[in-house]
This record gives sequence, C-alpha cells and structure tokens, in this order.
Amino acid sequence: MLSKTAEYALRAVACIGSKANRPISANLLAEQTKVPRRYLTRVLQDLCKSGLVQSRPGPGGGYELTYALSKLTILDVINTVEPIARIKRCPLGLKSHTDLCPLHAELDKAYEAMEKAFASVTIQDLVESASPIIPLCEGASL
Repeated sequence: MLSKTAEYALRAVACIGSKANRPISANLLAEQTKVPRRYLTRVLQDLCKSGLVQSRPGPGGGYELTYALSKLTILDVINTVEPIARIKRCPLGLKSHTDLCPLHAELDKAYEAMEKAFASVTIQDLVESASPIIPLCEGASL
C-alpha cells in the first residue's frame, strides 16, 4: 500500500527518533534499517530538503530530526516523500463522470481513512511503545 520510498523514510525517521537527540550516520542508519545505502541517501536528501531532518557534517555528525517526536506523525513523513494519492476526479477521464463513480468514491474514502490513521500516530508513539521490539530498525546497537 505504501511505496518503498515512504517505507524507507519511515524506517529512517523512526530510527533517528530512537537516538534521543544524538545524530546518527547514514552508514549506521542503512545498517540498522536495512535500507540500501544509495537509496537511503536519496530518502535522507528529501527529508532534509523538507526540513524534517537535518544533516550535521563532521566527526560526531549525522542526521537528526528537526521536529519534536510528539509533533511528527507518520503522515508527515509519508507526505514529505510520497503523498497518498487521493482521487479527486475520474481517473479514466470520463467526461460524464462529474462526480466520482461508486468504485472510486469508495477507494478515496479508504485513502482518507488511511490518512487519518497515519495522522493519529506520532513518531514518539512508535519509539516509546511498550513493545520490546524497536520499530522499523535493528536494535542491536541502539
């Protein structure tokens, strides 16, 4: 349902968020999130360009979030890299469909529900979960 890019961005943000305001290198992020390094670099560039993440160069540098974990939602991350495509008009371009047909209206309702669900979960909810499993990244060296 989500693109690979959105999934990778969520993995990266959750992993960065679990670092308690300490920068994390792209190499360590790639290792812990199991995202290919080259792909991760592109995702991190998009996250930096949007302002959700910042890069700190040099020794001790790396990537860190620019928003409080309690304010950043799953939907914010998804919308940064690849927004959920809502259906506003007939995807077939049929002129007689001035409104959405029943099929596309129902699909759009599902997309709307997905957006609402993703907007209700913050990155803080993920990283502070009571689950012993660290979300979306390998926990060995956290």
